[in-house]
Amino acid sequence: MTETRPSDLLPETMWEVARRPKWIAMLVFALLVAALFAYLGHWQLDRSVESLKPAHTATETRVPLADVQKPQTEFLDKFTGQKVSLSGSFSASDFTILSDRLQHSESGYWLVDRFQYDRTNASVVVALGWSKTRAEAKAAISSVPTSPTTISIGGRYLPTEAADDGKFQQGLLTVISVPQLINRWSDVSGDVYNGYVVADRTWGGMTAIYSPKPIDKATLNWLNIFYAVEWVVFAGFAIFLWYRLVKDDFERIHEEADEAALAAASATP
Repeated sequence: MTETRPSDLLPETMWEVARRPKWIAMLVFALLVAALFAYLGHWQLDRSVESLKPAHTATETRVPLADVQKPQTEFLDKFTGQKVSLSGSFSASDFTILSDRLQHSESGYWLVDRFQYDRTNASVVVALGWSKTRAEAKAAISSVPTSPTTISIGGRYLPTEAADDGKFQQGLLTVISVPQLINRWSDVSGDVYNGYVVADRTWGGMTAIYSPKPIDKATLNWLNIFYAVEWVVFAGFAIFLWYRLVKDDFERIHEEADEAALAAASATP
């Protein structure tokens, strides 16, 4: 009868150790962890791709201004360039001429006025048109129908510009700043919209202000890309850790067997 030696019971390959129930269970756990990390990586990648989608998708569909924003509320980026419609009346005493307004690289003047929006009973700044000279802009005032005449207008809704003191001492305004214009209005009560409308029609021979639809400048979110790669690395590390533990167990078994054989040999007289 052939005697079975302890060394004959040792696993010849690492994969014999890997097929033991303990390590099969650990492999299942490692795969679950890797799947979770892979899902998180996919989620981060989706978020990065989501940032490339256009933010302005419905600006060319004209809607009532009251359906876009309420007066005295924050102007959100999604409102920028939205085509709106509104009905009401212009103020006869709140016309303002803005200087240094570019129209296709040519400097000129804007005529703006306060518009009383009937639906919300709030004031809206409206840019009425562009002209090459201040005299032309001033002459156009007489052709704009004012209160009590009610009219309907349309145009693009844009955010207020930052106030500018550059030519204030000269009595000139160069920006369409809603707070700055409010201070110049003679008699206003009620709420005011935090944006302004560039009218798509003109009065008195003025030129329509160039106001193109907004261009989406989507940028790739590199931080989300980095996180996605990081989660994939973690998923790979979970599998590698299982492999490393199995290999360590295989080496430990052989080291202990070698030590036991060495001790047995030393004890033999």
